[in-house]
Amino acid sequence: MGQLVECVPNFSEGRRRDVIGRIAEAIRAAGARLIDVQADAAHNRMVVTFVCPPDQAVEAAMAGARSATDLIDLRRHQGEHPRMGATDVVPFVPFADLPMAVCIQLARTFGARLWKELRIPVYYYGEAATRPERRELEKVRRGGFEDLAAHVNDGDRLPDEGLPVIHPSGGATAVGARIPLIAYNVNLKTTDLSVAKEIARTIRTSSGGLPNVKALGFNLSERGLVQVSMNLTDYRVTNIWKVFSVIREEADRRGVEVEESEIVGTIPLDAATRTICDAVLEPAFKMDQILEKRVWAAE
Repeated sequence: MGQLVECVPNFSEGRRRDVIGRIAEAIRAAGARLIDVQADAAHNRMVVTFVCPPDQAVEAAMAGARSATDLIDLRRHQGEHPRMGATDVVPFVPFADLPMAVCIQLARTFGARLWKELRIPVYYYGEAATRPERRELEKVRRGGFEDLAAHVNDGDRLPDEGLPVIHPSGGATAVGARIPLIAYNVNLKTTDLSVAKEIARTIRTSSGGLPNVKALGFNLSERGLVQVSMNLTDYRVTNIWKVFSVIREEADRRGVEVEESEIVGTIPLDAATRTICDAVLEPAFKMDQILEKRVWAAE
């Protein structure tokens, strides 16, 4: 097997099953191997994970973006999750020993084509950022589609790729290169949104909480729950078990129970083993203790 790249595009649709299916199928038909497709109705968002050789990655991502641009109109879109584009975020992620430099080049190639072929302006973030203040995704996407439409001509909001004119229905897209992150949610048995927001503020890095954690509080009104929604941007520093333990403690302090937690998309095997190390208090745990790893090595 040659080198592979992972790509995890996020699209602003989590309710219409036919649209979700058509976007995913467009990516698959372009030659990518679909690893995971997850959609959330409350967030009104879908996350696709695919892998393919680097020379096929841009075309596969473009296929998804074309489909999303045809099928999604942000002027009619409502959901809990922040968004500024129908194709909202497209990160290229090194798989195994693929150099980050390859992912940065893929991001720039994809961004240029997104503007040239679909007239969607692009903001580069993460390792692909061209400005230091745009490394963090939340700074690029602040205010969402509506705010960007009003301020795209402001000096600090000018796109990195394309003219300062957002696509009328497709908005703009954040395109980046990054290490694998973990999207992780914890749902709480309360309708009090302030609880989720307080806990999110307690744990996120920007408020002095856990390192490499981005967190927001959301209302899951149809389920009678609230959610602490997170991105763990470096699982080697803060893993799932560590952040779950802190959230459960903070919820207990407020007299609230945890209903459930969920991983959105996929996680690296290394992230799972690091969580096991904390959860079973076994500092000597090694990757060789994973059955599948031993089988793969034997093969």
